[in-house]
Amino acid sequence: MDKKDEVVKSTCGLCFLGCGIRIHIRDGQPIKIEGDPESPVNRGTLCVKGLASLEYLQHPDRLRHPLKRAGERGQGQWQRISWDEALDTIAGEMAKAKKDFGPESVVMVMGYAKGFQNTWLHRLANVFGTPNVAGMGHLCTQPRSFASKLTLGFSPTPDFDHPPGCVVIWGVNSAETNHPLSQKMLNVLRKGTTKLIVIDPKDIDLTKKADQWLRVRPGSDLALALGMIHVIINEGLYDKAFVDKWTSGFEALREHVQNFSPEKVEPTTWIEAKALRDAARVYSQNRPACILWGNAIDHNLNSFQTARAISILRAITGNLGVPGGEAEWATLPLAWWASPDLELRDRLPKENWRKRVGADLKLLPMFHYILPQRMIKAILEGDPYPIQTVFVQGCNSLVTYSHAQETYRALKKLRFLAVADLFMTPTAALADIVLPVGSYLEFDSLVAPTNVIAQVQQRVAQVGECKSDYEIMSELARRLELGEHFWDTTEQALDAILKPAGLTFEEFRQIGILSSSKQYRRYEQNGFGTPSGKVELYSSQLKEWGFDPLPVYHELPETPYSDPALVHDYPLILTSYKSAPFQHSGGRQISTLRRRRLDPTVEIQSELARRLGIAEGDWVYIETRRGRIKQKASLVSGIDPRVVIADYGWWFPERGVDDIYGWAESNINLLTDDSPPYNREIGSPTLRGILCKVYRA
Repeated sequence: MDKKDEVVKSTCGLCFLGCGIRIHIRDGQPIKIEGDPESPVNRGTLCVKGLASLEYLQHPDRLRHPLKRAGERGQGQWQRISWDEALDTIAGEMAKAKKDFGPESVVMVMGYAKGFQNTWLHRLANVFGTPNVAGMGHLCTQPRSFASKLTLGFSPTPDFDHPPGCVVIWGVNSAETNHPLSQKMLNVLRKGTTKLIVIDPKDIDLTKKADQWLRVRPGSDLALALGMIHVIINEGLYDKAFVDKWTSGFEALREHVQNFSPEKVEPTTWIEAKALRDAARVYSQNRPACILWGNAIDHNLNSFQTARAISILRAITGNLGVPGGEAEWATLPLAWWASPDLELRDRLPKENWRKRVGADLKLLPMFHYILPQRMIKAILEGDPYPIQTVFVQGCNSLVTYSHAQETYRALKKLRFLAVADLFMTPTAALADIVLPVGSYLEFDSLVAPTNVIAQVQQRVAQVGECKSDYEIMSELARRLELGEHFWDTTEQALDAILKPAGLTFEEFRQIGILSSSKQYRRYEQNGFGTPSGKVELYSSQLKEWGFDPLPVYHELPETPYSDPALVHDYPLILTSYKSAPFQHSGGRQISTLRRRRLDPTVEIQSELARRLGIAEGDWVYIETRRGRIKQKASLVSGIDPRVVIADYGWWFPERGVDDIYGWAESNINLLTDDSPPYNREIGSPTLRGILCKVYRA
């Protein structure tokens, strides 16, 4: 960067979507970031988070140097140390725990999806010998991706290049959480030819444009999906030619859904039978159609099977692989960031994998993480063995893990905790060593959130002594005498990723992007990527593994139907949402983002609020069996009066360390549980749809 003024193309890393950006450089420093109009991901637009990238980079509260705890854990007393001392200390603690208690006594923790940065953490864990890598996939994406793979053989995406006849928005608010998809969706709706169905208890932007809004009871989505399948099959609205030729298990499915008529599921879902029938008819009769689903589906014990049922809806209506429907894409020639080869899974001995925390749950064999809730219990109870040392990469566990009081006790109990992050967080405040990590503007990488597209990410800045995740993992590996499993430089690691494409990273830097292509009706040549080569409505693979081969609905714990006695004390249903300015628990110290949402906000139906004596802007308590938190009331008219919708991921960076940044004041995970029952296939606990009460603070 020896030019005085230049523009560098790169990819935003503040979430996992991978929007293309243009970084304006002056005198070697980035001065402006804008969307890249040549990026097929976002076509020049950026969300508020991406536009705040330079605030993240230059924020005065950024961690800039490694820190060592100087006082009691959580007191906020720190001593600045060198990188050598920090990494030597962490490696020494890992080696000591391995020698004294076995490699399984060390846990590696990942936060939100960081692509290849996660890969390096998992790679180190595998060569070190610990089977215990805790991730968040069981609550984000993996229930849907695994269900799609086992049912359809691929993960479909909506094909908005050909306007669909119908779009179903199911448990996702793309205007808040997926800016590129939201823009594409709005472009489709402007044409005026697409029917829109919104399935969500929250009144989102798109409900105002919807032909139908189904205010489903939080957590009952699987019953609703089975009810729609019932209507489509019993009224002959399915694609008979496709079902006969390309699916297996249809008759078993037909029999299975007979107990899910709209009349029978109405009390469970709170959706009137007529409205359910109308939605099923509109979706099945306005082809091609597609379904956009979101994170809300992942957050209860029915997560995986809900995704299975929605995948079945896509299939029986003949919408797979057709223009305007559910698109399938060719796979890019890359070493995929979650691939066994890149993570070196074969280097983890099988006997070590069998020792993983939660092995007794016998989850899907394709699931290669441990559950955070089981990790926390292992720390507290020593079952199946004591956890001694934890390394956390970009995860604010104290705010994002369920049953936060248990997480707090566990982190306080640990013998050694190291945290790598951009900022001091409530979780980092409890650490022994804190490492400063570079933002996405501070290291080279390749961003490939799916197998559809890969874009370059380019280093344009350096803050303090911050290092990338790759540098941290590779330097820890060398200190653990495992350096041969990592490359000498980041560029060499990126070269290895690009090798299947016949490119070096320097060559890719010049190209900037690799794009895949949609493959319409690919199954006609190759079949589906399932054991039978067909869409598996009845999954013989799941049956063989000991799971339900057809989606079976289970009522959640702590609902009016599973625990009617609890309704007397906790009469309302609690669910949650993510607001646009923030990425999970991150960003609340960024002034332009915080101004958009100064305080945590809970949505309460206006008439319910009147009965409870709550006015707009009042601080209220939200309480469940596990505790209570405070959020500010926002009165709305559209939601069901039996439901309240709380803000997720809150802590207060401005509060300082005295009360650990107010981690317990408004954090919804003080209200959620980490106890069974979990989702049988992937271990999701129930975070939404539980009983609560609300009253003025």
